[in-house]
Amino acid sequence: MSLEFSSSDGSPEFGRVIAALDDGACREIIAVLEDPMTVEDIAEAADRPLSTTYRKLDCLTEAGLVEEAVGVREGRHQKARYVANLERISIGFDDANELRVEIDRSTEHDFWSELSRDF
Repeated sequence: MSLEFSSSDGSPEFGRVIAALDDGACREIIAVLEDPMTVEDIAEAADRPLSTTYRKLDCLTEAGLVEEAVGVREGRHQKARYVANLERISIGFDDANELRVEIDRSTEHDFWSELSRDF
């Protein structure tokens, strides 16, 4: 039985997901992201500095736990919005007995329609 981490089929990299879930600040950000929010709103809700919030959002985005979209807002300025539309995270072995992670997305929250409503 191999303990290699499988991510060849487009699923998130196992190590990145585990590292993000092991980080208390990342878990706190996931918890506040029920609806799309700007970085400033996330930092305020999670009571974290903007610099930390940006770093943690990068980690969460790379791990596939948070999605980002950029929309036009107030003239030409663009504001990124983030959402964690997770329903379930599963860790198991694939056919080659390598550890893998699968993320099931929530179908209740339509990220893109939420964004278009704000613009």
